[in-house]
Amino acid sequence: MTSENKGEDGGAAEDKPVRDPAPAVTRALAILGLLAEAEGRAIPLSELARTLGIAKSSCANLCQALEDGEMIRRTSEGFGLGRRTAELGGAFSIQFNQVREFFGLISSSPTLSGELVQIAMLDGSDALYLARHEGRAPYRIGTPLGSRLPAIFSAAGNALLLPLSEPELERVLAGVLPQRSRIDGMELSFEVLRERLDAARERGYTIDEGHSTLGVLGVAVPLPPWAPGDPPLAMGAAIPADLADPVRIAAIGTALREVAARLENPWGAQAARK
Repeated sequence: MTSENKGEDGGAAEDKPVRDPAPAVTRALAILGLLAEAEGRAIPLSELARTLGIAKSSCANLCQALEDGEMIRRTSEGFGLGRRTAELGGAFSIQFNQVREFFGLISSSPTLSGELVQIAMLDGSDALYLARHEGRAPYRIGTPLGSRLPAIFSAAGNALLLPLSEPELERVLAGVLPQRSRIDGMELSFEVLRERLDAARERGYTIDEGHSTLGVLGVAVPLPPWAPGDPPLAMGAAIPADLADPVRIAAIGTALREVAARLENPWGAQAARK
């Protein structure tokens, strides 16, 4: 027979609260998270301290350490993210082989070299944007590096969902659907999403008709993982909606598929064919 741990009253002992091994590090990470979610708005010291529920003096010490490490920067309005965070973000994304090869292949593509093309990673139920080719177009659209969009609405996000099995899809999107787009009000259910993914598999690429970013149409394809354990990646192009005619959409979709095929690990593809 197995025995249970008993408390003083003979009942089962309650679980002890988990002890934070490094409270200062946890709070510093929380500061970085708050600044990342502020979307460029500087946050005053008093607001940081109040949000974290710590003394203003303790928050000031943490901010000073982060500022010394160039993780955050001080402005007249408060604090914002520092340049070191951009360096770390770049170092994170460049560890993936597809990201390293991405820029040269896009620049050499007659169709894509002038377009805004990005790589995104599946993070929870969001598409997290890692790399960006600006192209030569005179417009500035797309999603800033490090930003997130709901995978269910964006073209890159749908491309990230394409390779998932039904159980994986249900696990990733548990509690996410149904959901209404904040851009155009489209109501998306699991049934509608499955129909959109099936249509994308048939045509070879996903399309976002403006459900995730106002005035922007997206076209995207999944990228095959380079090595086991790599996170799902996708590559997509952003086009002004008023310039996105069917011929251009099809040409960009075809070009993205061609680049994606060249971003596949040749050794992995060879092993899969055996």
